[in-house]
Amino acid sequence: MLHRFLSSCQSRLSVSTALRVLPAVMLLLLAAFGTSAHATVVVVLNSGDASVSLIDQATYQNINTFSVGKEPHHLMATPDNKSLIVASATGNQLIFLDPKTGEIQRQLRGIMDPYQIGFSPDQKWFVANGLRLDRVDVYHYDGHNLDLAKRVRLARTPSHIAFDAGSTTAFITQQGSDEVSAIDLASQEVKWTMPVGKLPAGIFMTPDDKHLLVGIMGKDYVQVIDWKTQKTVKTIKTGEGAHNFRAHGDKRYVYVSNRVANTISVIDLQTLEVVGSISVPGGPDCMEITDDGKTMWTTLRWSKKVAVIDLTTNKVIKLIPVGRSPHGIYFINRAADL
Repeated sequence: MLHRFLSSCQSRLSVSTALRVLPAVMLLLLAAFGTSAHATVVVVLNSGDASVSLIDQATYQNINTFSVGKEPHHLMATPDNKSLIVASATGNQLIFLDPKTGEIQRQLRGIMDPYQIGFSPDQKWFVANGLRLDRVDVYHYDGHNLDLAKRVRLARTPSHIAFDAGSTTAFITQQGSDEVSAIDLASQEVKWTMPVGKLPAGIFMTPDDKHLLVGIMGKDYVQVIDWKTQKTVKTIKTGEGAHNFRAHGDKRYVYVSNRVANTISVIDLQTLEVVGSISVPGGPDCMEITDDGKTMWTTLRWSKKVAVIDLTTNKVIKLIPVGRSPHGIYFINRAADL
């Protein structure tokens, strides 16, 4: 279209006139085609480089890399999907991006040490884990603003977050003390703390709201907890460095990244058994799945790459270079979280 326009300009207008008209035409082209192009942007956090990489999902090409606050580890969309929040841990801020384009919308400073972040299912609470500060900050959320309700002191290095379906409780893994704590969201008080395996990391609530799955990063298994009785009911052997979770989006399967074993395990949520394994060298960490359930993207913490996996064959089909220690990953055409 642009080529035809320029050819037309050459035949009917002077070059100077064409150059004056060209910016307006470019804006029209962006308006016409921008949405579909932006929907393919993959956002990758390079925690070791304090940067964000943007990748075109269709072509696997890097579109842009830009600086953000130090140690951007995790990210998530706001409940209305109008913003994507990047948590800059040692930068002590939240950076809001356009989830379609990756462009910076605004920055919210003074959010101390936001390592992992999460919204409660009822969208009334925002929780930020302060890994290096040994505390959890609980905020009221009104759809746009965050209002600090309370800072909750925990033992050592609060890591990942899960919520119950009723939005009454936030469950926090603590890597330094090998524990899981339950925080009552209404009172912002710790309800209970229980010991788990060595270096607990990712935590996932099953779709039936009955069990918590905890990745035991210091070992090779997922610990299954009946959170209402605070008892371990099962261990699921996955692989060394069991770390993080990503549901397939069908309420049937969940994936577990095993960073040391260089594998991703597939767990059947009905039987709580491993039913598959994917070889992914490079230290697989955070995962994202397309809304059709056919493709997974995962960051590789040790190799400065992102792997693209065909979930119909469970094979890596593409490796894409990014920055140092890539961690969180997101794209807007994503599968559901359960």
